[in-house]
Amino acid sequence: MFKANFVGRSRELEVLNHLWESPQARLLILYGRRRVGKTRLLTHWLQSEKKHGLYWVAEPASALTQLRSFSQALISFIDPEAEIPPDFTFSSWELAFRQLAVYAQERRVALIIDEVTYLIDVNPDFVGVLQKTWDRWLSDSSLLLALAGSQMGLMRKHLLDYAAPLHGRATAQMQLPPLPYGTTKEYFPNFDAVERVILYAMWGGVPAYWERLDPDLPVIENLRRNILPSHAWMVDESRILLQDFITDLHNYVGIMRAIADGQPAISEISDRTGMNSSKASFYLSVLRDTGFVERQVPVSQFGIDSRRGRYFVTDPYLRFFYRFMSAYQSKLALGQTQQMVELIQDGLPSFIQNNSWQELCREWLLRASSNGEIPVAVEEVGSEWAKNYTIDVAGISEEHRSLVLGDCFWQEEPVGLEVVEDLLRKTSQIVPKKSDSWSIYYVIFSAGGWTKDAMNSAEKVMKEAGRRRRWQPVGIRLIDLKEVDSDLVRWSL
Repeated sequence: MFKANFVGRSRELEVLNHLWESPQARLLILYGRRRVGKTRLLTHWLQSEKKHGLYWVAEPASALTQLRSFSQALISFIDPEAEIPPDFTFSSWELAFRQLAVYAQERRVALIIDEVTYLIDVNPDFVGVLQKTWDRWLSDSSLLLALAGSQMGLMRKHLLDYAAPLHGRATAQMQLPPLPYGTTKEYFPNFDAVERVILYAMWGGVPAYWERLDPDLPVIENLRRNILPSHAWMVDESRILLQDFITDLHNYVGIMRAIADGQPAISEISDRTGMNSSKASFYLSVLRDTGFVERQVPVSQFGIDSRRGRYFVTDPYLRFFYRFMSAYQSKLALGQTQQMVELIQDGLPSFIQNNSWQELCREWLLRASSNGEIPVAVEEVGSEWAKNYTIDVAGISEEHRSLVLGDCFWQEEPVGLEVVEDLLRKTSQIVPKKSDSWSIYYVIFSAGGWTKDAMNSAEKVMKEAGRRRRWQPVGIRLIDLKEVDSDLVRWSL
């Protein structure tokens, strides 16, 4: 298993350092999907500059076993030379936290409790006891307490919701996102941009998945090795992720397959699964609560209860699994991995074009806007669609009457002028008809680059298309994979 140096997470480390630098008691709640790197972040921060702290991880064990484990870890931390009897334990969590409060009166101390949901699962009163001891003793100490967990249902109910016992006590709540695409360059310096996009389309920005890959092997060979029967994790992982939220997976799996297979509308999902729209909507609402599925609307209808909403699987690994692997688990069990790899390779270009490549291009637009590298303002970035057209990348600013429009192409061959002309024809269908003149900037993305004709004539064609229109074209930019990759790497530093 590959183990890279710690990369990224500068914003999160800044938050942790800010909390540490305060002499007062501070409480951090850190949450996020499994494998996203919560433990790595916390342990890296704790080890850097040798901060005085105790990292303790709860395990799926009995309440008494957990209390004994923490008690012994705490005493060993307070007095490293102490001889601790193997059966030693505080009689209650309250007494253990009181001892911690006394120790943290005169010194800055960090306590990290990882996988806190294992404690909550077997002892639902744990959070109430912690709230009581926080209010009475810990809040008057010099303790930085961090609670981390992955089971989002329990985290929300017991730690994050308004009715949770610790509501209002946390100094900071931080949801740890996957690493951005730009960090793949530092993790996999030997991979070219194409391989890193493929990697990101399969496994997203989850460090624990990246560490299972061999950076000296091509990405497709890494895939083949990771779907061997002896590496069943790529099958098991989908179940583990969803079971944090859902117990009966049957109907949810059918919906995930439909969406990942390119059927995002509620009518298409209903037809594919055989559910009526009401039942499908219920299951979709549960999946939206997990964060693995989201409902998107055209960028021109943000903030509106649009009937044009479509559903998308947001997690790249789950999207890849349900598109390519879920229906073929019998092949994997029989060891027919080469057939699976060939099926995946055949469908991969369109899968990337319709999913990860578009997402990276939208990320490019969002970051370019925030860095002042495009000439018009955008406040929202997404895509735009109706019955008769789709625009892959769209940014809008109602206040400034400005739009950025673009399409995305994932292919090896250079793209020609015809895609520029097609996008220009679609412009009149998105620009609001009853409004003042809008400023339009075009950004079109082609992984394989552009023909000379496109590079030489795009600006001229754009200006001609804008004559006598209710919009004002202010420029056009043709971008290839090299530029997207270079910029996203630069902006992730």
